[in-house]
Amino acid sequence: MNRKAPQRHSIPSVRSTSESLTVSSAVRALLDSLSREQRSNQDLLSSLGFAIRSFTNLHSFLELVPVFTSRLVGVDGSLLVPFQENGSIWREHLQVVPIADSQELLRQLASFKPGTQEGFGRDGNQILEMDRLVQRHMAGVGIFATSIVSRGRERGRLYVFDPRGSLVWSEAHRRNVQLVADLTGVAIENDCSLQLVRRHESVDRQLTIGAEIQAQLLPDHCPVIEGVELSARCRPAYQVGGDYYDFMPTRPELTGRRRERSRWALVVGDVMGKGVPAGLLMTMLRGMLRAEVLSGLPPDRILHDLNQLALEDLAHSHRFVTLFYSDYDPRSRRLRFANAAHNPPLLWRSQQRSVTRLDAAGLLIGLQAEAEYVCGEIVLEPGDVILYYTDGVTEASGMAGDRFNESRLIRTLEVASRSGKSSQGILDDLFSRLDAFVGPDHHLEDDASMVVLKIPDGLALPSVPQSIS
Repeated sequence: MNRKAPQRHSIPSVRSTSESLTVSSAVRALLDSLSREQRSNQDLLSSLGFAIRSFTNLHSFLELVPVFTSRLVGVDGSLLVPFQENGSIWREHLQVVPIADSQELLRQLASFKPGTQEGFGRDGNQILEMDRLVQRHMAGVGIFATSIVSRGRERGRLYVFDPRGSLVWSEAHRRNVQLVADLTGVAIENDCSLQLVRRHESVDRQLTIGAEIQAQLLPDHCPVIEGVELSARCRPAYQVGGDYYDFMPTRPELTGRRRERSRWALVVGDVMGKGVPAGLLMTMLRGMLRAEVLSGLPPDRILHDLNQLALEDLAHSHRFVTLFYSDYDPRSRRLRFANAAHNPPLLWRSQQRSVTRLDAAGLLIGLQAEAEYVCGEIVLEPGDVILYYTDGVTEASGMAGDRFNESRLIRTLEVASRSGKSSQGILDDLFSRLDAFVGPDHHLEDDASMVVLKIPDGLALPSVPQSIS
């Protein structure tokens, strides 16, 4: 009888089981360590994001960048070199850890001559030279560098290094450092935008003040002149403009009825250009002209002398001025005038029921020394209307892209004058027609000013001889 051989069972050794447990524990410990590191990195990045949202001081935020970066990578060293808006190194915001061992590096970067020049951050070769400077200072030290970019512009450079020697690097480390660089770029871009807004707000405040001052220089009301209706309005394209009109008594010492019956100067002008420079020049011209009016000279001599006074200042600014100067004597109803290349005022003759131009030869103010001007003269009759205006009126663009032009202005003046309206009614019609032409969703491209002078219908005045001009 055959007997089966006894089966043998292998019994695992204690040593083999112990080794398995040790490997398993090590893997679990490694996973736990990686998990803790991942959570720590997430916390660091969340804190950096919170700092971007919460900090109003860019310097305080940038101080944190090297600290966060070094902790994310697990090294002791990080350097931040931000660029200013013009591309130069932002020396006030250089940040590094450890600080104690990096003072010489910061000094070298602050005195790095190419970094002080505009456009440094947009020159790849110059940035490479800065990288070499950092590498020379950290000879034998592992280092990694990446660009800080926002909206396609170089905003700085972020370095990571290990003062203890070679840099242990991974793809995760690279992604984390790049994420910090991107967040830093956002912070710098936000600060630049904030500073730009603040500068614009400051400029707006200055412009508002300038506009208020200029508005005070323009007459806030029209004077009372015997036998005359006056209305005026200036609509600047910007807060401060280069249009100018004024009414000046030639004998300011007179008062009451004597002043109303004396000769008055009426002027309209325009500085070539817009905005603050034009407004400043026109303010200067206003002071000069008011001084000239007191001389009592005829209009052509007034413009001649004004040109001599303003020539040097206007030459420095590379700008010129158009100016129409006239004076009116209520006792004789005579209007004398001279023109320095300004838009000729339009004259509605009530008796002829037609519009003509008031013009006289003359060059721009500030164009040529010893420029000569011609004096014209007319006598006004009841119902006559004079429209003084600047080219911002006729050059205004309509919704179809065409210009308001002189022909349209003449037709509007004819209709308003035929209706027998007052000077204010005529002025309101002119601006209403202009606004309708430009459209509600558009604004004037240039300052637009109009002054309406009317001799009221049926006014009883002594007859005077007609002008021979």
